[in-house]
Amino acid sequence: MLHCQRADPSEKRAFPHQRVSPGNGRGLAWANEKDQVVPLDAQRGQKASHNLCKGGGTRTGVRMDRTSGWNQATYQVQVENKITLEGNLSLPENPRGVVLFAHGSGSSRHSPRNQFVAQVLHEAGFATLLIDLLTMQEEELDRYTGRFRFAIDLLSRRVVGATNWLTTNPTTANLKIGYFGASTGAAAALVAAAMHPLAVGAVVSRGGRPDLAGSYLPAVQAPTLLLVGSKDTQVIELNRRAFSLLRYEKQLEIIPGASHLFEEPGTLEKVAQLASQWFTRYLAA
Repeated sequence: MLHCQRADPSEKRAFPHQRVSPGNGRGLAWANEKDQVVPLDAQRGQKASHNLCKGGGTRTGVRMDRTSGWNQATYQVQVENKITLEGNLSLPENPRGVVLFAHGSGSSRHSPRNQFVAQVLHEAGFATLLIDLLTMQEEELDRYTGRFRFAIDLLSRRVVGATNWLTTNPTTANLKIGYFGASTGAAAALVAAAMHPLAVGAVVSRGGRPDLAGSYLPAVQAPTLLLVGSKDTQVIELNRRAFSLLRYEKQLEIIPGASHLFEEPGTLEKVAQLASQWFTRYLAA
């Protein structure tokens, strides 16, 4: 059944007009809902708007309510000395590992696409932690200024902080940890994986910007799966560049018929299937 869900504002596409290092958003642009590349400055002061389907929703081609009530445990996760973020931890019976979701700024742990993938992983026996990487105040500021949109250093610190929380939480302390990153969250996840190679067992990127991890890429030891839609041509090239810099086990999968948002029927299911297989191989072994 085809469902329309409210679009996730973070699921815009970022393209570089010039090469940048982690944490530097200069020279970058977003692709708007008409798939036109718009300079970041031109969008400042405007609220994100993605009306991809009538009523302000987005066509996903998948059910978003697979397991009702599956992630209702909300935690306050301390990620830095004075920063505590809200996250939803889902624990299946006898979990095979735990997957931390890292999304781009402007999104939230309620993103329909990440929620769908997380539910598939839950059904496969994995615990999941969906967490907001920005505080409410930071999110509000970013919505109007774009200040944190490409702050990879900041986002990666938050991912590291959430990882540390998982290693000390009694219910997840003994589980292998994986990362599922989307958009700029994929870069943050890869930087965090490079900084803590012993803590991270696998990484999956969905339509991400792993190239923004820059000089950290050769240090990533966790097996890394990059997933990109076949219609997302510019992001494919950026992923290929990042792929060439990864030195350890890696795989780049192009999803046939998929655009950047994986909104075509069956494409998000394919992402979830491949992610589940990847984490099963490297976390549950």
